Parts: sequence; structure tokens; C-alpha cells
Amino acid sequence: MSSTTLSGRTVLVTGATAGIGYETARQLTELGATVLLHGRAPEEAQAAADRLIASVGVDSALLRPIAADFTRLEEVENLAHTVVRDHPLLHALVNNAAIAAPERHTLTADGNEIAFQVNFLAHYLLTNLLEPALTSDPGGRVVNVSSALHRTGAIQWNDPQRVRRYSRLAAYAQSQLALTVFASDPRVTAVSVNPGVCETGLLPLYGHEGAPAAEGAQYVVRLCDPATEIVNGAYYDRSERVAPAPAATEDRTIKRLNKLADLLVGHTA
Repeated sequence: MSSTTLSGRTVLVTGATAGIGYETARQLTELGATVLLHGRAPEEAQAAADRLIASVGVDSALLRPIAADFTRLEEVENLAHTVVRDHPLLHALVNNAAIAAPERHTLTADGNEIAFQVNFLAHYLLTNLLEPALTSDPGGRVVNVSSALHRTGAIQWNDPQRVRRYSRLAAYAQSQLALTVFASDPRVTAVSVNPGVCETGLLPLYGHEGAPAAEGAQYVVRLCDPATEIVNGAYYDRSERVAPAPAATEDRTIKRLNKLADLLVGHTA
């Protein structure tokens, strides 16, 4: 890390009850940041916070458990409104929550393919609703935790829910490509990072051993640090800035994805 402290900074980490999200929350609090620790349910978020306090002695004042089930967009919307109300100055948002697409095609109650909603649409909605808090600080930023698999993805514009032809790997890759494209949205300063293959619940998608989640989290935490200069839409493979898939920076794709996402989440920017 280039700075010794993140004291006074507030960061929201989604999917922070396990894996890279949990380790990101841990490392941020150890640097003095106040972390809004997101879990799917209140008890899960509280349990993760308690575990951090008990295991590594994190100051409880730096942890704020929050909850929303990303398979329900109404809960995402409620979460965003609560954060803006309670934390009108948000220095960083880490869009980390993700699931592996299930073997069988699954739709959420909102009618979206579940991986597309949890991995992308929920973060799209959350980020847009948090824009007032994120732009209150000139250095406010969004860090999208992506995957090298975004390079294999394609957004099925005529069938984004993959009703006609479903493959779990293709559905997951589509969600990661969409999240990476979203980093180029001009409304907030955002970057994407591939933290590498790590020992998390997503490891079976990659089919081989992974690095410790704490190692992957280091690359995420680095991008939350205001001392790390970032360019909107940049993509990092661990600590190295590299070019993402070509579609990720195409103006036409960015605009088309925003239009599709606005339609699917019922949100008008």
C-alpha cells in the first residue's frame, strides 16, 4: 500500500461475509477505514463483523454491518437509500458480491437470470443510487471486482436472460463482461480488477487451485487507496493495468448496456 492509513475514509464492500470481500473488509479496517460490511442477510453481515473483531482485533467502531439480498432489487434500492442517508460521504464502493451461475437456468423474482442480476444488475442499480454520496468526495471511486473470464463473455442483447440457450459458464462470463463494461460509465470514476484465481466459492468455475483470498484482496484494497491514481474505465490484472476485452471500452456497447440495465432494473439515470 502506498499510504499507511485510510483513517477517516468510508468504504462499502459488497459480498463481504466471505472470500475476497471479507479479506478486503479486514485489510481496509486494519488501515483505519470505516467499512460498511455487506451481507445477504443481517445475521450474516453481523456474524462476519463479529468474526473480524474476534479473530484479528478489528475496532468494532470501524465496522457497520448492512444487508440486502441481491436477488431482490427492492432490497438493493432500500440499502442504497439507507447508505446515502447515513453516509452522505462515501469514499469508495467495492462491487464484489458474486455467485457462480447455477447448473440450471434460474430467474430471480425480478425476472432476471440470477448471475446477471447478482453479479451485475444489482451493482449497476446500487452504484447509480449511491452516486450522490460517491461524488461528494472528489476522489470517490468504484472498484468492480471482475474476472479474466469476462474476455470469454458476450452479452446476448436479444436474450440477456439466456432463456433460449443457457450455459452456466457463458452466463457467468456475460455477467462479468457487463460489470467490466460498466466501469467505463462516465457518471462515477470506476475501475475493474481481476484479483486472480483465489480460494473462494467461485473457484470451481476455474477448475484449479487458487491463491489465498487475502492475496486477491490486496489488489482491491490498493485501488481503494486515494494515493493510487486511477483512470475511469481502467482494467487491472492484479496490480498491472492492461487492456480489457475490446467491448469493455466501446462507446456503443457502454450506451447499449446502460439502456438495457436501466430497463431491467426499472431505473432512469
